[in-house]
Amino acid sequence: MKDLPNIVSDLIETTKKHEQYRDKECINMIASEGIKSPAVSQMLDMSHDLATRYAEGENDREGHVKKRFYQGQKYMSQIEDYATDAIKSLFRATWADVRLISGTHANTATFKGLSLSSKNNKMVVTPLSCGAHISHDYTGLAGSILGIDNINHVYDINEFNIDPDKSAYVIRAAKPGIVTFGGSLFLFPHPIKELKEVCNEVGAYIAYDAAHVLGLIAGNQFQDPLREGADFITASTHKTFPGPQGGVIMGVPDTPAKEKAVRKIQYAVFPLTASSTHLGRLPALGIACLEMKVFGQELATQIIKNAQIAGQYLYENGVKVVAEHKGFTRSHQIALDVRSFGGGNKIAQELEDANIILNKNLLPYDDQSDKENPAGLRVGFQDVTRHGMREGDIKHLCDLMIDIIKGKRTPEQVKVDVMALKKEFGQVKYGFQSVEEALKYAKS
Repeated sequence: MKDLPNIVSDLIETTKKHEQYRDKECINMIASEGIKSPAVSQMLDMSHDLATRYAEGENDREGHVKKRFYQGQKYMSQIEDYATDAIKSLFRATWADVRLISGTHANTATFKGLSLSSKNNKMVVTPLSCGAHISHDYTGLAGSILGIDNINHVYDINEFNIDPDKSAYVIRAAKPGIVTFGGSLFLFPHPIKELKEVCNEVGAYIAYDAAHVLGLIAGNQFQDPLREGADFITASTHKTFPGPQGGVIMGVPDTPAKEKAVRKIQYAVFPLTASSTHLGRLPALGIACLEMKVFGQELATQIIKNAQIAGQYLYENGVKVVAEHKGFTRSHQIALDVRSFGGGNKIAQELEDANIILNKNLLPYDDQSDKENPAGLRVGFQDVTRHGMREGDIKHLCDLMIDIIKGKRTPEQVKVDVMALKKEFGQVKYGFQSVEEALKYAKS
């Protein structure tokens, strides 16, 4: 092993290389990654001291600071309250908790809190093979950490969505304490409205994992879970919602049962799962909320349009895109079936070699035991859209992808064109270019 100074030297140099590679040379199409505006990044840079502090304690029924166990909190508590109110205002929630450091952490606290509140350890979820996040599954934190018993929604592979009629039967039979919607391979809005009545009938809380689509919800272009019947939303704040890395839970606790659930969720946040809550991200989260208030509808509209255009263009050029009869997607992502071109693992690696970054993905009809060789690719459009790509640019990008998928050119040949395209879209759009610009807007 190298000595420590040489290790650190290598660490510094490799970090520089990463920043150059991913930020300047690659086109990012990972569906679970977002991009921050200059203002959000600058706000993070302004919060160095805050990023080293602790704020353990209790929150009230509005999500505001109630009690803290450290001194020196007077401004920190205000910052947390302001960030909480920014989220509540944007999503028309009456309670939120911004202490979560990731979407998975938000799921952990919510599933634990709702199981405590309902005194019921059963949860109906989308099958992992059909797009649920691993944190929902019995093999992930829900089952392996929290001990929750999973029962699957019935999933219609042709529709790439939950079957509401058959899932209603499952919910009535299982009588769970929690029914979960949302996921990671998430092409279409889930049937919350259709299943709300049966959830009420069995006394189940509805939890909606909006990690992937939170920005689309903020832009009023996907579905509005809280108005459609979800009791609580969990989410990441760094995917289609273009803020700093972190998590959030929110809701409208307008019944005694929901108020009880809030108390249990807050208990699951602290003291059960959080100590340091990474406070340095909260001012930047507020900036991102304002950006989505100002630019969110235009951004979300263009993201979805770009995803649909890519789906249609790839499909017309001989690449299988799932759910073609439904317009391919209503979210920020599409799913490709590239089995006939060598499979998801092969094509994802070849695209990476050409500096197009996306991920292989199991499709619902894949052999679920063969995770290393899925048929699918999951392709996200939030990053390229925020860099300013529109319809014609997306088709050009698809042409580069087709060259790789069909083996028309080598990755090394395509890489030259990818890097040239990247240089055309260096600026982040749909956001503030500085904190001062955001402040000027806020005071206008």
